[in-house]
Amino acid sequence: MQPNPLFIVLRTVGAWAIALLLFFPLGWLFLTAFKTELQAIHVPPLFIFEPTMENFSEVQRRSDYLLYARNSLITSVGSTILGLLIAAPAAYSMAFFRTKRTRDILMWMLSTKMMPAVGALVPIYVLAQTAGMLDSIPALIIVFTLSNLPIMVWMLYTSYKDIPNEILEAARMDGASIWTEFRHVVMPLSVGGLASCGLLCLVLSWNEAFWALNLVSAKAGTLATLISQYSSPEGLFWAKLSAASLMAIAPIVVFGWFSQKQLVQGLTFGAVK
Repeated sequence: MQPNPLFIVLRTVGAWAIALLLFFPLGWLFLTAFKTELQAIHVPPLFIFEPTMENFSEVQRRSDYLLYARNSLITSVGSTILGLLIAAPAAYSMAFFRTKRTRDILMWMLSTKMMPAVGALVPIYVLAQTAGMLDSIPALIIVFTLSNLPIMVWMLYTSYKDIPNEILEAARMDGASIWTEFRHVVMPLSVGGLASCGLLCLVLSWNEAFWALNLVSAKAGTLATLISQYSSPEGLFWAKLSAASLMAIAPIVVFGWFSQKQLVQGLTFGAVK
């Protein structure tokens, strides 16, 4: 049966409309980054103009973009590695050594993500201040790790549950210890899940702004801190703000584009059996 031509047209138009709606902010950000400040606030908006790279040069001169990018890279990669080191054995124990409290613990961990981050700001700020870790990269790594840990445990838990129990039973019959089973059986069979989990949490850590704005400043600031510098009591410098934002999101957008298959796989773990 041939599909209705009108239905095909409506579906195509609807798909393009949704795509334009989703990508319009990013496209507008891209255009504004190459405008002057006067062009950025021009009414009506300018779509045809002479592009300039002055905003990007100004961001580097004024804020040292490479320093903030380095901090973002260190905190994102560091929190992802630390989170995997904690989440992998935790998910393994929950997946293969279940108790009557395992499900309750998993649900409690997931429920912590429903709490607004501002609710934990004061105690975490006081702890960081007492420990002398304010405006430090280790503080951000710890906070990012704790923030992403529930998601990481859940993702790895669902990944481990897909491993057939017969394989683990065979390893145990051959005399494999728990560590040997985890290292030589479970880990190789769940490489895809580990990669997807790591990629997703890397993106979440890179984009995290709340904790970066409240726990650090110039010394250990991430790219989120860099962007916040382009607002002032006099107003927003739209062109420079757009350039800083584009420089902040460009690395993770490119990274996400090339790893989108693994990211989608990680988000849909356990959805289809």
